[in-house]
Amino acid sequence: MRNRVFAAVLLVAYPATTVTAQKMLGVIPGIEVLVSDSLHLIRGKRVGLLTNHSGRDRQGTSTIDLLFKAPGVKLTALYGPEHGIRGIAKAGESISSSVDSATGVKVYSLYGDVESPTSDMLKDVDVVLYDIQDVGARVYTFQWTLALLAAKANKPIIVLDRPDPIRADRFEGNILDPQFASLVGQYPVALRYGLTPGELLRFLVGEKLLSANVTVIPMKNYRRSMWYDETMLPRVNPSPNLRNINAELLYPGTVFFEGTNATEGRGTEDPFALIGAAYLTDHIGVAAELNALKLPGVRFDTATRTIEAGYKFGGQTIPMIRIRVTDRNAVRPVELGIRMLRVFYARHPTEFKWRAPSVNAAGRTRSIDRLAGTDQLTKAVEQNTVDALVKQWDADALKFATHVKPYLLYR
Repeated sequence: MRNRVFAAVLLVAYPATTVTAQKMLGVIPGIEVLVSDSLHLIRGKRVGLLTNHSGRDRQGTSTIDLLFKAPGVKLTALYGPEHGIRGIAKAGESISSSVDSATGVKVYSLYGDVESPTSDMLKDVDVVLYDIQDVGARVYTFQWTLALLAAKANKPIIVLDRPDPIRADRFEGNILDPQFASLVGQYPVALRYGLTPGELLRFLVGEKLLSANVTVIPMKNYRRSMWYDETMLPRVNPSPNLRNINAELLYPGTVFFEGTNATEGRGTEDPFALIGAAYLTDHIGVAAELNALKLPGVRFDTATRTIEAGYKFGGQTIPMIRIRVTDRNAVRPVELGIRMLRVFYARHPTEFKWRAPSVNAAGRTRSIDRLAGTDQLTKAVEQNTVDALVKQWDADALKFATHVKPYLLYR
């Protein structure tokens, strides 16, 4: 069990602006606030940076380059999460350490064989900065790589804050059961957790789940109700298969299909919005059954796609269900994912399978249980008790939303 000793969180505060001004100015990310207002926090120090291609200012200059050129700052180490420092590696692909060609700074991989930094990776660092675009879902690995680094580093952590792209005022899904902790869910937070990266770290430290000295550099002009495309920040795909805001919205639910023998759409042009399997020959009936559920904000169509080699059903042309978002403010992605699993299972009880267990730190655990943060999802799908599960998870989400209120930074 990790050390749960409380450590204070420092918040660098800035005056609020009106909603009208926010809309006119757009959101200013934490990296720009640091460079313009708070560089004194790292001046004269050896800086480590956990980042990837999404860490950049509004002009597209990478945080790596901004810090490397900042006066009085010495960038001594870079840390790369899943998909690597440039964000191009496939999901689950191991990343090796290297040297950044532009700056000559050593890049240490924190995904694959090594998920927590070694003492050698930290020996030339006085402070560690974090600048990565999150997606607001517990099953994403970037924020947990940060948490693992913060727990191990024993050095000040500065989070350069960025938006929750699917609104930071929405909460959905269960709170993770710690016995299912993994890199797709380290701590007991809701599945769609409604927090920015800085707020998440404030919550973890404030609740004594993580021992770290954390400073958050907040964004300017950000409101919790914003979708990413309302921030006026240029879009950068946070990872190769999250290619648009609808994919990010659906991801907290359709990601469950990663834990099955159906495909979540990787290898197509629209991952997480195209779900299918070779055995889904009744996809017309499946779409009709899903539409009959009248799930808010979506409708279901049919499709066929030839899947790119290297993914589930690679090289095969298979029937699929396309999820079309009709009202993004109404979509409940977690419930959508649960309902889709149940329909797939009920219509194909012998062909639909959960992926086989694999070994992690907690022993042999199925991928679906790690993604769900519980083994209750599979039981509900198999026993046709998903109505009760959705009700319970809604209660969990409400509880979490209440719990995190003291740690929120934005209105």
